[in-house]
Amino acid sequence: MSKVAELFDITGRVAVVTGGASGIGKAIALDLARFGAIVVIADAALGPAEQVARDIRNVHGNAIAVRTDVTSRGEVDALVEKAVGEFGRIDILVNSAGIIRPAGLLDMAEDEWDAVMNVNLKGVFLVMQAVARHMVREKYGKIINIASTCGLNTVAGPVANYAPSKAGVIQLTKVAATELGPYGINVNAIAPGPITTELHYEGRTPDQVEEYFERSRKAAVLGRIGSPEDIANVALFLATDESSLITGQVIAADGGKTGLL
Repeated sequence: MSKVAELFDITGRVAVVTGGASGIGKAIALDLARFGAIVVIADAALGPAEQVARDIRNVHGNAIAVRTDVTSRGEVDALVEKAVGEFGRIDILVNSAGIIRPAGLLDMAEDEWDAVMNVNLKGVFLVMQAVARHMVREKYGKIINIASTCGLNTVAGPVANYAPSKAGVIQLTKVAATELGPYGINVNAIAPGPITTELHYEGRTPDQVEEYFERSRKAAVLGRIGSPEDIANVALFLATDESSLITGQVIAADGGKTGLL
């Protein structure tokens, strides 16, 4: 085993990754599996989730896919029961399921507000609550919530639902960290900046997305935007015991834009 593999070894740990069929969630699921975790991929899109699980199993990992609507308490409870029933416990939770419905304050329909809040914030609450109850009994757990720099900064653009949903994830992370810390559970959030995922193409033309990415490159002190693998690397660290003293924190992964400019 290489020194890197030994440092980040999570062999045998059971991880649940919501939104694990694509984008950031998929990259995290693959990375956790690469370092030995058993991965439960929870996603509303079962077909793509099953493909990710097959990809993991094809390289001698262990993974299953569970169709899950994170806005449904019944489906969330079924996900947790499946994971615990199959593998005995849940050690790591990554809440990556999220949607974008670009809209400004004056033009936003009520259902656009509700859809984003239900998936991005209520979904994190429901999954975290259900999984944390098992972690409390085990006196161990790593919870990683995918937020956004939109939840940290003043944001220009049609994100009057998305930005508040991610700000809510950040505050929920901090509250959960204080409540769950006495049980040996670490709760942290990652706040990505612009990442090259298909999520950014929802409600935008390809030209609009490229213009957005170009502005973001110029604003970042590193001169680039991130990939899903960049976020997966941060999540991997937070999932290991190397991060055992870190909880209640929000790590901005945006090329140096947040807090520097």
